[in-house]
Amino acid sequence: MDKRVARIYGGDPYINEFDFNESSYKSNDLNVKIFESPTKEWATFVLNNRDRKFSNTSSLNCNNDNKYDLVVGPVADDDLALLFRTFKRGLIDIDILVKEMKYKKVSSQYSFHTENH
Repeated sequence: MDKRVARIYGGDPYINEFDFNESSYKSNDLNVKIFESPTKEWATFVLNNRDRKFSNTSSLNCNNDNKYDLVVGPVADDDLALLFRTFKRGLIDIDILVKEMKYKKVSSQYSFHTENH
């Protein structure tokens, strides 16, 4: 993917590797948002954070203000992009969006938003 992104946007591809102790996000030291699987809450969170016009940063379903040090959950990758576009166009509702995501293979990601550790 790094090569594809570099080809599209220019520049050189880089892969960053992090050493992270997973037990640290279970402590009370970090404000962590965890999504175990694609759910309505997760889909809303992803949509809100991708929407440049979304301005309610006090919402718990948004991290544009970095209220969460770390967000853990499914990757909203290219395989899910068509489903998100179909939802945003009003062709399916949120229940269908989430139902269809359950048939997709999703991997998890750790998204670091602050320097807290």
